[in-house]
Amino acid sequence: MLTTTLASSAAILGLAAGYAIPNTDGFPSPNAEQPLTIETQADGLLSNLPPPPTLSAAGITNFQLIAYNEHYEVAFFTSLIDNITNHVDNYEYVSVNRDEAEIVEILKTVKAQEELHALTATNTLKHFNASLVPEPCTYKFPTTSLEEAIDLASTFTDLVLGTLQDASQSFAKNGDDGPVRAIASVIGQEGEQNGFYRFILSRKPSQKPFLTTSTAAFAFSALQQFIVSCPFDIADIPIPVFPALDVLTPAGPKDMNLTFSADLSASGQYSQGSDLSGLFVTYLVGQQLPISEPITNATWYGGILTFDALFPFTDNVMEGLSIAALTNASNFANADAMPANTLAAPGLIQVQDMSAL
Repeated sequence: MLTTTLASSAAILGLAAGYAIPNTDGFPSPNAEQPLTIETQADGLLSNLPPPPTLSAAGITNFQLIAYNEHYEVAFFTSLIDNITNHVDNYEYVSVNRDEAEIVEILKTVKAQEELHALTATNTLKHFNASLVPEPCTYKFPTTSLEEAIDLASTFTDLVLGTLQDASQSFAKNGDDGPVRAIASVIGQEGEQNGFYRFILSRKPSQKPFLTTSTAAFAFSALQQFIVSCPFDIADIPIPVFPALDVLTPAGPKDMNLTFSADLSASGQYSQGSDLSGLFVTYLVGQQLPISEPITNATWYGGILTFDALFPFTDNVMEGLSIAALTNASNFANADAMPANTLAAPGLIQVQDMSAL
């Protein structure tokens, strides 16, 4: 059993230098001929189905988040390919026991597929005259080896798979049935990607019977840790951004206390001397109801609150991704109810059941 914990910029971000997507194939604004080059590398075409006749305001927000995330993914895979082909230290193919040409070709296909996902989102936003069509930002990436990069790719793909569940639910609630077929196809494609990453990392290709759900707010907050700057105001995407929830203890395949920290100095709700008896760490795992555990051993360091909470592994079979949030309520009816009572999030916790292959 392997465990990894990913949470804050301090924990997972190591490179301060900004990385912008190089315009080698016309992305993100290809001319009339360039999409075919991307589609050929991606092994498939953009959909030619007509857009839906209408799209709700919530649907616009969903596509803004999708575009924002897909641009990050394109930049990540472009940077990773560059590191491999330029033979950057610790990005040698031997670290994952695969041929370099094979790895690079697979990653080029993944990058092209992510470009088509991004173009689908931005084209939809343009069709409906959205007030903001997100452009690519400048990014920072945490990894210093090929294995670390593949591990990070697997974790953010887990988060994407959970967030696309949330988008599908939102489309359904707001009468936006038109995009659902395409979103479902992307969920399957991302799952295929993650099975490959997990296999390379000697993990079982399929993580759980029902993948961990997430929310738009948790995904949007997590993405901020990779952003250096954007050519637009991220506040124009109407999704809240929470302070990071740092997971300071590696989680294991057992019931145990984890230590967390969060900078609550900007919240205005809690500070030294506040009553913290109503605070919980609430976990999302699989398709279970949110699981809330009261915080203990709370200590303030300025505006930073450090505290413990139980990681209830055994009863909840918490292999794979668990998403933690610091909340001021418990007994949530579903994941959608959590953001309104969230103070810091997400803490991304991975406990891996290793393959015998």
